[in-house]
Amino acid sequence: MNDVPAEFRYPHRPTFRRFLRWLARLTLKSLTHFEVIGEENIPKSGPFLVVGNHFDFADPVAVLAVLPQPLEFFAGTQRPAAPLIAKWIPELWKVYLVERGTSSRYALKAAEYVMKQNGVLGIFPEGGAWAQVLRPARPGTAYVATRTGAPILPIGLTGMPDIFPALRRGERTKLTVRIGRPFGPFKITGRGRERREQLDEIGHEIMRHIAALLPPEKHGIYAADRKLRAEAEAVAAFPWDPTTEF
Repeated sequence: MNDVPAEFRYPHRPTFRRFLRWLARLTLKSLTHFEVIGEENIPKSGPFLVVGNHFDFADPVAVLAVLPQPLEFFAGTQRPAAPLIAKWIPELWKVYLVERGTSSRYALKAAEYVMKQNGVLGIFPEGGAWAQVLRPARPGTAYVATRTGAPILPIGLTGMPDIFPALRRGERTKLTVRIGRPFGPFKITGRGRERREQLDEIGHEIMRHIAALLPPEKHGIYAADRKLRAEAEAVAAFPWDPTTEF
């Protein structure tokens, strides 16, 4: 599309990314007992958003391994939970960077252009991988969903943090990717506090769809058990930058 700036053309590096997707799927099948449930729920074409739980720095690898479409990603400019060796991966894939604690106009523009080209965009609503249970969504995912009007495909990832500990024991862990049915789109009205409350509720709705794809003990603040909710609330805050919004 001639009216789309080069930096937002979808997809980036298609041939190279097809190779990386093949490599990701091969690696996960080799290192884990890899199971994908719900592939029939993946839309045949875009535009749509992909959302999932974020318990491990390598979660994007599992997502791109199961999606047949070219996939763009949002990623924070700061990734303190990722080991040094993995911090070059976003540059290799060419993700859209989100500056934590800002309104992220660049990220929103990227999302709108990707959706305009019937693309697929992956977002981890929690904003980082620092806990092993679900936390609230940051407002950015809901904001992108309402601005673009795109449907949302939920994914639940179970077993990613266990891969390397299992390998050190000479074992292969079970890695399960559950894909739910698309839902949305969402719209919001109003201004100020009312608008923010609507975004927060949409964020909760997104996380509840993800929770439905995970074992109960991983539901975090969306758990039915009061004790599990309390434990999750204790780790809900972003531990490195309290100003994070997106």
